[in-house]
Amino acid sequence: MSSKPDLRERIWDFLESEGIARFPFPPHGRIPNFENHREAADRLADTEAWQQASTLKCNPDAPQLPVRRRALRDGKTVYMAVPRLRDEQPFLRLDPDEVDDIDAATTVSGSSKHGIPVDPEAMPHIDLIVAGSVAIDETGSRVGKGEGYSDLEFAVLRGFGRVDDATTVSTTVHDCQLVEGIETDRHDVPLDLIVTPTRTIETESTGRRPEGLYWADIDTEMIAEIPVLGRLQP
Repeated sequence: MSSKPDLRERIWDFLESEGIARFPFPPHGRIPNFENHREAADRLADTEAWQQASTLKCNPDAPQLPVRRRALRDGKTVYMAVPRLRDEQPFLRLDPDEVDDIDAATTVSGSSKHGIPVDPEAMPHIDLIVAGSVAIDETGSRVGKGEGYSDLEFAVLRGFGRVDDATTVSTTVHDCQLVEGIETDRHDVPLDLIVTPTRTIETESTGRRPEGLYWADIDTEMIAEIPVLGRLQP
């Protein structure tokens, strides 16, 4: 079984060498963009989980840009985390009734201009999470880019009761990002739904969702830098 760092490097190298990666370049060190990412977004929009969701939390990365745009055009409210959760109000709300320019508002830079900062306590229940991934397996185990913020955002929202076992957790990836046998840690959030440009996989994950924050895994420096953590700290 490959380590997470080895899996990241393998996927990043393959996306680049095979010409599958798309802007921004290089794919290394980020949630990699990939060819036909719009097809994956369209396929996600065909799922029951999407159609039943009115609220989404979506990552800000390039491969999920069409997901964010489709969500707003479908009348769904999108929440995006402020980078590194560094603000007192660490999420941004993109409400289709409040956004005049969907294309501009759903970019990384545009979300900070058009999004409304909100506190987790002011957020509704999140029906669907769309996470960025570097590698995933069909059991729902996921590898991100290595900073841990996606899982931390889930844990924070769980701490405020805004996500629970009814929240569907999904991702859109290229087919080549599917691997076998990812070893997970206790803070990793398993995926319920994986969508590629050609496949829709319901994982029936047996992985247990984190109940909240594991304080032993969070250093004091991170707690000092993320104001919302101080409000949840026992």
